[in-house]
Amino acid sequence: MNWKKRRYGEETSYIPAGPFKIRLPFVHYRFEWPDYVQGLLMCAVDLGAITLLADHLGMPFDVALAVVILNGLLYLAHHLLGDPVIPGWITPAVPLLVLFVGQFPEGPDRVYALVAFQLTLGILSILLGMTGLASKVVRLVPNAIKSGIILGAGIGAVVSIFEVGGKFDLFPYTISICIGFAFYLLFSKSFGKLKMRNKVWVFIGNLGILPAILLAVFVAPIFGEAKWPDIQWGFSSPDFAALWSDYTVFGLGFPALTFFLSAIPAVFATYLVVFGDVLKTKALLSESDKVREDEKVDYNPNRAHLIFGGRNVIMSFIGPDITMCGPLWAAMQVVVVERFKNGKKAMNSFFGGAGSFRWGTNTGLFLLPVVSLVEPILGVALALTLLVQGYVSVRVGVMQAKSQRDLGIAGVVAAILVIKGAGMAFAAGILLCALLYGKDFFKGENDKTFTNHGEEEESKAS
Repeated sequence: MNWKKRRYGEETSYIPAGPFKIRLPFVHYRFEWPDYVQGLLMCAVDLGAITLLADHLGMPFDVALAVVILNGLLYLAHHLLGDPVIPGWITPAVPLLVLFVGQFPEGPDRVYALVAFQLTLGILSILLGMTGLASKVVRLVPNAIKSGIILGAGIGAVVSIFEVGGKFDLFPYTISICIGFAFYLLFSKSFGKLKMRNKVWVFIGNLGILPAILLAVFVAPIFGEAKWPDIQWGFSSPDFAALWSDYTVFGLGFPALTFFLSAIPAVFATYLVVFGDVLKTKALLSESDKVREDEKVDYNPNRAHLIFGGRNVIMSFIGPDITMCGPLWAAMQVVVVERFKNGKKAMNSFFGGAGSFRWGTNTGLFLLPVVSLVEPILGVALALTLLVQGYVSVRVGVMQAKSQRDLGIAGVVAAILVIKGAGMAFAAGILLCALLYGKDFFKGENDKTFTNHGEEEESKAS
């Protein structure tokens, strides 16, 4: 079972366990220190969830930190059980969930709604993974409705930052400067040319939105929008006791059936986003297969469903999380894949890179210097994440449409989604598709107005 004995073209060694393939650090894969160190820094993005939990559930900082740490530990399940990914949030669907839980008053009812949502999403994912029906379910949804859901999620992300009382009102100068910097690094043609000239720019570009977050640490205090960080030494102190007594079924009891019924439309809308991440993972790994023929990297969408579905079920009980448990952190998956392509000396096994990165983020969450450095600007970090995702989701949502008629339906669905939520958005989409397409309800039309040129921007978003 030694990782050094892998034969050319074979998988890295593992312990078989039904649909899973157990791999342990140092035993089945080499620990990759460059990815571990990068993980130490990138845990700043994970910490952005604290602001969401505080804003929408009223969680104190140490309680929200406990949720982030529990979620972080479950990130390890993917590579340990044979799923070759960097897992993360279901970022495009965060606005959908915020809209759903916002229908309930803050307090126990809102927690019940979140528990019901996350538990239902987890069970749905597990069932689809066990039966292999995931792709069939998504194919039944008309392109116009898929386009509207993704488009609405993007618009909702932007609205959540710029609405009255949103993060932009608190950090106008910091967000303006740092989102401009982030967009330049991620989407600018001129920066793309810089990366072709110098590996330093490639490294900076591979850090995703982290450089913009670190810039915010300095910009926010300069403009008086946040305090200078009070760097503290030692270890962070998450409050698990308060989490379980005040925000989980152990302290509040199990949600009533009505919460589960009301969550179904939002869960289904979120799953459309999740399935897109699954497809994206397969595409990214297929690229590396052509370069690294020495290692067979086995990606099984059904196994992925079982793992991220299980994570959502577990978190719904021990730490309900508005960021949810997603199958992919696209930006970092791209970074690790690119380093993996550099050859066996750079990264012996993809599982070594993916695993070492997530061991690094988990270490960072326990280090008080890291946590205290970014604590004053966590609201900015969250705003940057959502704005970048909003940009990407709008673009991808538009490209899901296959005709001008599709796009018109999608626009209506997106607007209703942002204002009224997923249930009414689905109802409007179904009605419009029935009226406009009739017997071609599922097929729709393709008038060649739009063509898919790839989704390179989507892979950059966190």
